[in-house]
Amino acid sequence: MGNVREKVIITPKTDCRHVQEIIMKDARFTRRDFLRATGFLAGTMVCPNLLKAESHSKRKLNFVVFMIDDLGYGDIGCYGGSVSTPNIDQLAKAGLRFTDFHSNGPMCSPTRAAFLTGCYQNRFGREFESALGGASGKTKKGLPLDAVTIAEVLQKEDYATGMFGKWHLGYKPPLMPTNQGFDEYWGMVTGGGDHHTHIDRSGNKDWWHNDRIEMEKGYTATLLTDHSIDFIEKNKDKPFFLYLAHLAIHFPWQGSNDPPHRTEGKSYHKDKWGIIPNEKNVRPHVEAMIKSVDKSIQRVIETLEKNGLAENTLVVFMSDNGGYLNYGHRFQNISSNGPLRGQKGQIYEGGHRVPCIAYWPGKIVAGRTTDETVMTMDFFPTIAKMAGAPLPAQQKIDGVDIAPLLLKGRPIKDRTVFWRKGNARAVRKGAWKLVAHGKDTELYNLTEDIGEKTNLAGAKLPKVKELKEALATWEKQVESGFHLRS
Repeated sequence: MGNVREKVIITPKTDCRHVQEIIMKDARFTRRDFLRATGFLAGTMVCPNLLKAESHSKRKLNFVVFMIDDLGYGDIGCYGGSVSTPNIDQLAKAGLRFTDFHSNGPMCSPTRAAFLTGCYQNRFGREFESALGGASGKTKKGLPLDAVTIAEVLQKEDYATGMFGKWHLGYKPPLMPTNQGFDEYWGMVTGGGDHHTHIDRSGNKDWWHNDRIEMEKGYTATLLTDHSIDFIEKNKDKPFFLYLAHLAIHFPWQGSNDPPHRTEGKSYHKDKWGIIPNEKNVRPHVEAMIKSVDKSIQRVIETLEKNGLAENTLVVFMSDNGGYLNYGHRFQNISSNGPLRGQKGQIYEGGHRVPCIAYWPGKIVAGRTTDETVMTMDFFPTIAKMAGAPLPAQQKIDGVDIAPLLLKGRPIKDRTVFWRKGNARAVRKGAWKLVAHGKDTELYNLTEDIGEKTNLAGAKLPKVKELKEALATWEKQVESGFHLRS
């Protein structure tokens, strides 16, 4: 037994002193043995993430989706805005910026339903064409539980799934995120809680942990980011899907340094906007909220980088609808939609053409822009495909896979897309957009007239007829619901 050397198994956790002791007491430990041992050990000490990187390369892709509330097309720096947003701008410089991206609806709930299910929100009924009204813990309506969400699709693929932020697709159990595919949830279920006190406009507590109220102190954007970072840290060794749905920049318009507004037990339906000293200039409060979102982006990206996850994570940044320019005659100078006509709640471009950025280091070419027409619902089949997950067999998926656009710059196949909010409808095919309010129709060439200033309906009657027929066909289709009929 005296001629048998002690076997040395070296890993990144090997104690250097132990190796040295073996070498010193065993003269038969050759120079080659020494170099092999110390070289590997040095390599793992200099690059402690070598093994981690190797394991990450074999892992499924992670997904981080930022959904910003009411962010207008011209609200941030990389889209021509005046407010400083260095971290969002850097995301655009390092990724792909969309110039013709559209929220599925011109308001909150419709877009969120479309993102999570991959189909037109109109398939869930007329109430999903506008904000889904209700009170925290009280209202009995929401996204149908038999609708399959992207979170449920990824759960079946062993993804950790977390949502932090504004739900707005149900107000009490069981119509909550944790019954729609999310392992963990923190946030508000209504459309616009106080950013400091987390009280909804009906005067109810609206800060939920999974399926129960669990109030926390702190500014909403900061708390949601804290929970998102904690989720990443807890799940860094497995694939994850993080949906961070910021309440900012929705009213009440409150930056982190603005005062709290709401207290429990009082109705704020006629006083829902916050404490605004100068109602003709809401912009300073909104800009403070935009900066809180920019800081959130910075903190999440830094967490991905610190944990060696950035190169295995697709990050998507988008808004749920256009911004408010004004709110009635009372509040002015709120958001910016750049050159676009209209605002939140309207089916002109300002209501639904919004910022969107996709970022995946090493896979998405940095600094590109695309003018392909893309919708919120397209990210459902895209994420599913990139995760290697099948689409739900019994659900109509209206979105299209845009992975070839993200990774190869390939154009999307020509299609016609639609919006409907009550009696207002819009159809888009190529450069042409038909806008209909009841029986009144307008036609615009968006390539030449992005501001929708020149109505060409009278001069292009065949195109009007074509788009109206497409609209009528689509309305019949969505009225049939979201289930695929065998």
